[in-house]
Amino acid sequence: MPEETIPLPVSWGALTDAEPQMAAFGRERLDGQLAYFATIAGSGWPRIHPVTTIIAEGRCCVFADAESAKVSHLSRSSLCSLHSSLPDSSGSSGEFRIRAHAQQLTDLWLRERIEAECNFRPSSKSLLFELRIVEAVMTKYRHGNARHVRWRPV
Repeated sequence: MPEETIPLPVSWGALTDAEPQMAAFGRERLDGQLAYFATIAGSGWPRIHPVTTIIAEGRCCVFADAESAKVSHLSRSSLCSLHSSLPDSSGSSGEFRIRAHAQQLTDLWLRERIEAECNFRPSSKSLLFELRIVEAVMTKYRHGNARHVRWRPV
């Protein structure tokens, strides 16, 4: 089996520029919503964390407590995945997921701008991460059949 070629990670803004309808679909399901964030634990096993996603300033972001397992995992490997939550088991509203590299953002001006867009107040001890996209997948269901649309940066 050939090795998978991973594209360079890009911002949410790049997804919006390339595929505005997909980005709007994703934003509706992620921004300010509970989502499931997968990281790679030190053991090599994946671990799922509930997070609230913020899409602001052309970026897809999450806050994480500085002493959390999420931050510990991301310090070893930036590889992660984010999946929207679903309102029902039939997936009637569709699904959205990304594979990404998490990059800590330390610029205070940018943090303030992103916090201003939050529907919650992050702790001052929380670290801010941008999820830089290597793949986005939009899934819509019609009559029980899934239709997946995949996007990768060029």
